Amino acid sequence: MLAVQRASGEFAICPDHGLVASDGLKADRQAELDSEAKTTQTETILARLYPIEHAIMQTPARTITGLGVKARHAAYVMSQYWEVPIDRVDWDARAARLLIEAVCSVAHVPLPLRGSAPGVEA
Repeated sequence: MLAVQRASGEFAICPDHGLVASDGLKADRQAELDSEAKTTQTETILARLYPIEHAIMQTPARTITGLGVKARHAAYVMSQYWEVPIDRVDWDARAARLLIEAVCSVAHVPLPLRGSAPGVEA
């Protein structure tokens, strides 16, 4: 997943990339095709991760590390809670975010979320 995300960022860094595709397609059509390919690739990865995600949620946490793994997964599922500073999210999102961050901190499990607010271990 990180490789796909990085590839998306690299495309944004290179505005000249694909000005005219080799088959004559305009740049915007090529960008659309690139976006569709990345979406398909992401969906394929997510489909392969589903059994792992399901197992994480179905397996009882018997250790603090296990609880941290569950919290990290919950953070991934609710990643939109980290898209804005904590003082700009509603009360329910704030409560979930602070709980997840506390569990991850105690379990020494980092939260590798893009756009994490300052002070959140990444």
